[in-house]
Amino acid sequence: MIRLSHTRKAFAISVALIMTGLVGQATAATTTAQPSPSITAPSPSPSPSAETPAAADEPAPKPSKKRTESVPIVKPKGKTGPAGSLLTTGSKGVALTFDDGPDPDLTPKLLKLLAREKVKATFCLVGTQARRHPDLVRAIAKGGHSFCNHSWNHDLKLGKRAHHAIRADLERANAAIRAAVPDAKIRYMRAPGGNFTPALVKISAEMGMHSIYWKVDPRDWEQQETESQNSHRDKIIRSVKRHTRPGSIVLSHDYAQPATIDAYRTLLPWLRKRFHLVALT
Repeated sequence: MIRLSHTRKAFAISVALIMTGLVGQATAATTTAQPSPSITAPSPSPSPSAETPAAADEPAPKPSKKRTESVPIVKPKGKTGPAGSLLTTGSKGVALTFDDGPDPDLTPKLLKLLAREKVKATFCLVGTQARRHPDLVRAIAKGGHSFCNHSWNHDLKLGKRAHHAIRADLERANAAIRAAVPDAKIRYMRAPGGNFTPALVKISAEMGMHSIYWKVDPRDWEQQETESQNSHRDKIIRSVKRHTRPGSIVLSHDYAQPATIDAYRTLLPWLRKRFHLVALT
């Protein structure tokens, strides 16, 4: 065994202490160099409008059925008109109805007569005429009279058209009336020439309109070439007086029928004394 001198022994202890310190630093360095575990941020929750896989698998809700403001097809007791159209008012009231207008010359005259006698009537308007004379459509509404759809252009074969064509025609006529009177109530339809068909009556009902025929027809549109204006007027007066009863729907024309306007100068006061005259509403 070698005995170290005091100086060498002190040197050896110093070296040992230095080596111990270096090893401790190396260990600490190794520990510090280890990476910390990574932290994954949580995924943001989907917004309420975002579609999740579960929602994508669910069936789409069925669309709601479109509601219509249809009216029942009225089948009153007793005789009815073609395809179940109405012959009478269903009450004791007598309804005066005027077709094919408005007429720029005759409708204003008729409106003055009705106003003078305080009588309300129903005007069955042709769409093309309503479009040409919106001022008269407004005058009819202002007078407290009611509206009836008489087709777009008086197509006598309308009832035999395809269903979509019938509906388009009636909608076009209604639109022309409402272009002048936006809130107009159009609860009635009269087929051109009275040519009702089951399809025309059904589609009108689906659109919220009752189909009206007539009980009294003085045939004011049928003036013979040899018949004078006065003779034709007197024939209209006789026919209306002879056939009108409580509940009657009376057919007349304010379009291109000056004899009709003359006839109602006599008829209005006569009818007022005997019947309750009403507008179809």
